[in-house]
Amino acid sequence: YEEDRPLIAQKLQQTFETGSATVEARVVAQRGIRYYTFTAIRIETRLGINILGVGIDITERRHSEDRLRESELAYRTLAQNLPGLVYRVLVREGGQMEFFNDMIEQITGYAEDELTEGTICSIEPLIADEDRPGVVTEVTNAIAEHRPFTVEYRLRRKDGELRWITEYGMPVYGLDDKPLYIDGVIFDISERKQHEIEMGKASRALSLLSECNTLLVHATDEQKILTDICKLTVETGSYLMAWVGYAEHDEARTVHPVALSGYEEGYLDNAHVTWADTELGRGPTGTAIRTARTIINQDIHTNPNLAPWREAAIKRGYQASIALPLLDSGQAFGALTIYAVDSDAFTEEEVALLEELANDLAYGIITLRTRKEHEQHAVILRQSLEQSIQTIADTVEARDPYTAGHQRRVAELARAIAQEMGLPEEQVNGIHLAAIIHDLGKIHIPAEILSKPGKLSRIEYELIKTHPQEGYDILKDVKFPWPIADIILQHHERMDGSGYPQGLKDEQILLEARIMAVADVVESMMSHRPYRPGLGIEAALEEIEQNRDVRYDPKVVDACLTLFRERNYQLPG
Repeated sequence: YEEDRPLIAQKLQQTFETGSATVEARVVAQRGIRYYTFTAIRIETRLGINILGVGIDITERRHSEDRLRESELAYRTLAQNLPGLVYRVLVREGGQMEFFNDMIEQITGYAEDELTEGTICSIEPLIADEDRPGVVTEVTNAIAEHRPFTVEYRLRRKDGELRWITEYGMPVYGLDDKPLYIDGVIFDISERKQHEIEMGKASRALSLLSECNTLLVHATDEQKILTDICKLTVETGSYLMAWVGYAEHDEARTVHPVALSGYEEGYLDNAHVTWADTELGRGPTGTAIRTARTIINQDIHTNPNLAPWREAAIKRGYQASIALPLLDSGQAFGALTIYAVDSDAFTEEEVALLEELANDLAYGIITLRTRKEHEQHAVILRQSLEQSIQTIADTVEARDPYTAGHQRRVAELARAIAQEMGLPEEQVNGIHLAAIIHDLGKIHIPAEILSKPGKLSRIEYELIKTHPQEGYDILKDVKFPWPIADIILQHHERMDGSGYPQGLKDEQILLEARIMAVADVVESMMSHRPYRPGLGIEAALEEIEQNRDVRYDPKVVDACLTLFRERNYQLPG
């Protein structure tokens, strides 16, 4: 091969000088260009100097090496473009990292040379001390059982920040059936975990609000309702202590404790809280009463207004607190004060729900005192519950701008269908409220999947299909007057059993869920999505008409068709 001739000439010269040389070169043969390894040896003879050479065809080996390099390059290119930290850890080398992509510094804060040449040689030392034993146990078991593993843990970055991590790994074994290395990928899920934590708090607050409203509807005794509300706040809301204080109009403007629950240990006996503008009145409770507004204290250690009570509060494990005024015509007659075991404990959604609780409690107390307008009282409490449900709905839609308004439109259509079918107003109201939060479970699905502009992979679609169960799990313990959790669980079931997650059929599916299924399909097909434009009303109606009595309840389909074709129903914007 012409380009290799200078190299061969150089090697021949080396043979003359040193006695031998080896060269790899290409040869033009009948079968195309072949690769050979030549070994040349100088031999002395009487007839002069002769060169004895041996050539070995290494074409297949070179092609295999080229394919291996190309495969490795493809692997590394793929790994570098994935959104997570892709790695390979050598098991037999004590966990030494052989490979990782450029995400290493973004996730850990450490540069590549710090992880390969410094004292840290793998991710394990970065795992939070409390999480490390569980992670090590799971990975060890996965290796022993020849299976992949998934672990969640907190990783401490170089700057000291703790981040939540999900790690997926697969052990690879040698011919001796012993582990060679682990290939894996690590994702930073801190944002998702924060959403889960916030939704967990909001869910507990929603459960607390629902149970307290149920108590208030049937309340007949003021002292009992105050005690029960404090008890529910601690038990259902998972707070450390709660108490209600009434504002006295004596000279000292004393705040008199009238009910409490939780770990208190004499705290209030020595608190001497007032609502005067003095040192003992500038804490959260006194300020909430004096100003008639919610006062949030996210850290008892650092808030200067908590100085008179700091030592006693810390001794009892109080880290944060919130004081919610009980209002009558804009003036506070008392406050509900709640203590949490963690600092920065009160999220925006949680505060909104607790404010609803305080407003309902205040209204309940006023109603009990006046013994009037009991019917209006029940209506206001119901509206409060509906507003709380709307708060949760807004939280879900805020994560997925492409489906903003989807739940609201489905709720309006479902209500219209139920009314067209002549269902009782109470049942219609339950359907409407369930539809407002029917996609609540999507809070657990990564936002990048919800807003993906292309076709979902099988794994992504299976993840999407978990949202009815996730929504049910969030709400199953909330005591609504309607079967909202079950409606949400079943809204993707179909009459022929082809739906999910349980594959229910016919009358096994709640009527409310059958109504929501039709409303959900029609709205989804009409509306734009990241992966397609809206298909229009005719395509949506054709879908439910063709699958009448197959996937969808025929009575529900007929009612929906009547709305659009005879009553000119229009979905809200």
